[in-house]
Amino acid sequence: MSRNSSVALALATVYLVWGSTYLAIRVGVRDLPPFLFSGSRFMAAGLLMLLWARSRGHRLPQRWQDWRSIAFAALTMLVAGNGLVTWSEQWVESNQAALIVATSALWIAWFGTFGSRGETVNRLSIVGLAVGFAGVAVLVGGGLQLRAAPPLAYAALLAATVAWGAGSVALRRHPPACSAWVGAALQMMIAGAVMGSIGMASGEAPRWHMTPTAAWMLLYLTVFGSCIAYGAYFWLVQQVTPAVLGTYAYVNPAVAVVLGWAILDERLSPTQWLGTLVILGGVVLVTLASRKPKPASPA
Repeated sequence: MSRNSSVALALATVYLVWGSTYLAIRVGVRDLPPFLFSGSRFMAAGLLMLLWARSRGHRLPQRWQDWRSIAFAALTMLVAGNGLVTWSEQWVESNQAALIVATSALWIAWFGTFGSRGETVNRLSIVGLAVGFAGVAVLVGGGLQLRAAPPLAYAALLAATVAWGAGSVALRRHPPACSAWVGAALQMMIAGAVMGSIGMASGEAPRWHMTPTAAWMLLYLTVFGSCIAYGAYFWLVQQVTPAVLGTYAYVNPAVAVVLGWAILDERLSPTQWLGTLVILGGVVLVTLASRKPKPASPA
């Protein structure tokens, strides 16, 4: 398979599978506590992926800085990013969670300007960032007005997007010297151990009651959401530009909104629809602004 075909397949996987994970998380946390739910998902997925990678001859990282990069990504992108999303979906509906998480693309663009290797922010990017964050304010304000979820749940979602953006930029700038599959597997195993420890320390064990529905959600998230889609994302981080990578942020919410409406009968208020359109408009502006023009061909 050519590189272009591989990139297209990886993007399609991230678009569709990750868009559906918000629904699976929302259903799963009805029966299982959030951190043990996430921890078991990532530990199982990490072990499966590592066994597969090792059977294919992939080597473990040899340098300390590689392990440090993997650990940082695990703590920011999975423990803080995915963990807080899972925790918040005990109250926040899956469609709203996906829309707020879409702003991670804005944070990736902004954090990408920091440091000596940062990219210059142009006017269109600044407008897109301002528009996107304004849309979040409208969407969250609409949810708070309806009292659909506690303010702390929305705050956790916003913190998750910041953490995911920081981890994504750091991982792109300091990629570990190992295959994408090994890196993703180790990252998930570290996150699984940390989130499992958080769950046990916070007293989630007595709330662990496995039901058939929860088991199916856990299996789907482990195999498709983690092994397949996250592995694809981890590979894409090192293969495509931030502009291309950020496109998932306005495809995933569309998938999540449709599934939430069709399966869980989730609805958005008129104010939240306005916030949705503003968020997606901001993400599109930032994505377009970050595309570098092609050099002119020689005469």
